[in-house]
Amino acid sequence: MAPKPLFKPSPRTQSVQVLARFFLRIVILVLFATLGSIGFARSLATLLWMSIVLCVVVAVMRRETLFRATLNHWDETVAYAALYVLVSGLSQAAPV
Repeated sequence: MAPKPLFKPSPRTQSVQVLARFFLRIVILVLFATLGSIGFARSLATLLWMSIVLCVVVAVMRRETLFRATLNHWDETVAYAALYVLVSGLSQAAPV
């Protein structure tokens, strides 16, 4: 029999952890995008695309379900995808 965990986070705590993880990753992605040699928008779009793939892989490996009451990697995937579309659209619409 597996031992009981000492601390089982509440659904609210899990959602707060996901939000904190998301914003920390966004800060790191923006910092790395500023150092990119192909331009900020293209670097950020590439890093966001990699984050989408990473979140999908982690969600599948952890067997997380879609549309839960708490936030999980699938929700992060949707947020990164929305930011990717926004950055890609704005970078293409911006004059050079």
